[in-house]
Amino acid sequence: MKIAVISDIHANKDALEEVLKDIKIFNPDMIFCLGDLILAGYNPNFVCEKIFELKNLFGDNFKIIQGNTDKMVANCNLQLIEDTKKAFPCMGYSLEEDVKITDKKYIDFVRNLPEKKRVIVNNLKIDLVHGSPRNQSENIYPDLLPETVEEMVKDSDADLILCGHTHIPCGYSLNSNKTIINAGSVGRSMTSDKNALYLQLTIDKEGKFFSEHRIIKYNNELVSKHILARGFKHCEDLASMYIA
Repeated sequence: MKIAVISDIHANKDALEEVLKDIKIFNPDMIFCLGDLILAGYNPNFVCEKIFELKNLFGDNFKIIQGNTDKMVANCNLQLIEDTKKAFPCMGYSLEEDVKITDKKYIDFVRNLPEKKRVIVNNLKIDLVHGSPRNQSENIYPDLLPETVEEMVKDSDADLILCGHTHIPCGYSLNSNKTIINAGSVGRSMTSDKNALYLQLTIDKEGKFFSEHRIIKYNNELVSKHILARGFKHCEDLASMYIA
């Protein structure tokens, strides 16, 4: 069984297009999407349209959960916008504008997505989460102590936990026999090269799995220009995050 795992697309049309080209070559049986389709990019409607296409193409073999920024857009109000502006200005102003340009049907779609999902493939129990099993916005970074990660996942009995949210790929093999893999980000990678990332996962008939992070180049500078062209306050701070 071959599975492509994507996460944190963040309305980045260019990155998603290049990743989907690579996924087509991989020819997976299933696709898992770990959320954050929209917010802080430049083309949320294109991204959601492509997600709908994958959902229709793969049917029950396409699994998707909600990310924290999906939830922000879906539940947006004036207080959330102002609070986000104070904490992270470019995200707050992006949120204010993104709720205006994102089609209502896509906002309704992400609003109704589950925060996590259990999938069983060849007797392997897999939990799909955005941040961690206990919190949609919790960060599983690559430099955590194993005991810290154990505490984060203690309420999950999954063999494999797939997450995103941090935009930084990593993995842990714990003493509890749980494996955690952070898929990284398609649309706004926080790695030094800023390239898109997704995960290729292969599960054999006995439930043994093998994984590989795929690094995909795309035109980061063009995406940065698209975001600058949106013209909202502090958009230059957001645009700079795409340049290595």
